[in-house]
Amino acid sequence: MNTVTKKDVAKRTAQEFNDNSEDMVKIHTAEKFVDAVFSALRKILSEADPEVRIEIRDFGVFEVKKTKPKPKARNPRTGEIIYVPARRKTHFKAGKILKDALKKDTD
Repeated sequence: MNTVTKKDVAKRTAQEFNDNSEDMVKIHTAEKFVDAVFSALRKILSEADPEVRIEIRDFGVFEVKKTKPKPKARNPRTGEIIYVPARRKTHFKAGKILKDALKKDTD
């Protein structure tokens, strides 16, 4: 499995921008934009009260959803019954174009 880092995303972003524009963007500048986008998404998701949906057309949807408390969860090691409080969790659902691109690679 390959791991793609934020720096790799910034390099690809700069490359995509430079291929599609007359202006040249340096990787250092692209890193700032990628950092800013991820920071903004993180803030929007963490400030959600209690739920939020970020829809990015042609890519997918990020959501924060509430979970229900589980009063009778079981610790698998000890078998002890424990209480798990309600919390918020993140969920990502791929958009149609991304789904189609992923399907095409495996066919």
